Amino acid sequence: MHTLDLEPELQVRAIAVRVSAAELAVDLEDGRTVSVPLAWYPRLQHGTPKERQNFEISVAGIHWPDLDEDISVRGMLLGRRSGEGAGSLKFWLDNKRKGKKTTLEDYSRFLRKQRGTSTKKNRR
Repeated sequence: MHTLDLEPELQVRAIAVRVSAAELAVDLEDGRTVSVPLAWYPRLQHGTPKERQNFEISVAGIHWPDLDEDISVRGMLLGRRSGEGAGSLKFWLDNKRKGKKTTLEDYSRFLRKQRGTSTKKNRR
């Protein structure tokens, strides 16, 4: 079976990652290096140097397990910043300050609980 690859320049893997206090730089298998401001990815920006250095490279991109952050190489090449909402980031930061690790599912449960609480208040 033949597949049509319309954007081969976007279908490239990361081979090395460097994270400083100000920048995320990713070396690609085709020789390019992509660098973006760390401010584009708030979870990385708020992570410790140790958390930033704990990453996994996959076919899809880069995963930081300690920060529950995933960034695709394709997204970086297209100039996409983090799509995380302010409420989700605040929830994550509040829990991080308390030493708790949270995931998107934790935030979803929190929102469901909040909606249930506000619904009960509105009924009174």
